[in-house]
Amino acid sequence: MTARWDGRDREAALMKRYANSALLYAVLAMVGGVFFREFTKFNGFDGVTTLAFVHTHYFALGMIMFLLFLVLEKTLHIADRSVSRAVVAYHVGLNVTALMLVVRGVPQVLGIDLARGMDAAISGIAGLGHIVLGVSIVLILLGVKRAVARAEKR
Repeated sequence: MTARWDGRDREAALMKRYANSALLYAVLAMVGGVFFREFTKFNGFDGVTTLAFVHTHYFALGMIMFLLFLVLEKTLHIADRSVSRAVVAYHVGLNVTALMLVVRGVPQVLGIDLARGMDAAISGIAGLGHIVLGVSIVLILLGVKRAVARAEKR
């Protein structure tokens, strides 16, 4: 026997998923902040490094955005198939971007000069992460627009 979900079960599951994602990104933000602070202190580094941005990227683009998605789901029921796919892409884009911040930041702190090809590869992958993040934000906003239009018809 297959159980069928009604709208409230689906909405509750999505809200739980968004809340869990927000919690995960809050933890990752804190880990990123502690790693930045301790890694630079341990290595006696005083300069500017991309490691400092892992913390803020995960807090702002991770935790805060998923809390916002949770509220939008509760109020407007934004999650259709295209929004759900865009949210998956958002996760990928955010994590690729944060990973490249770490990959670039660790050599900065250690004083390692990257080869031109490696430097370009890191920049390219980080750029792709930002592109995926940007496109997924636009797709999610289009889903919000569709949800607002549906709400106006009620």
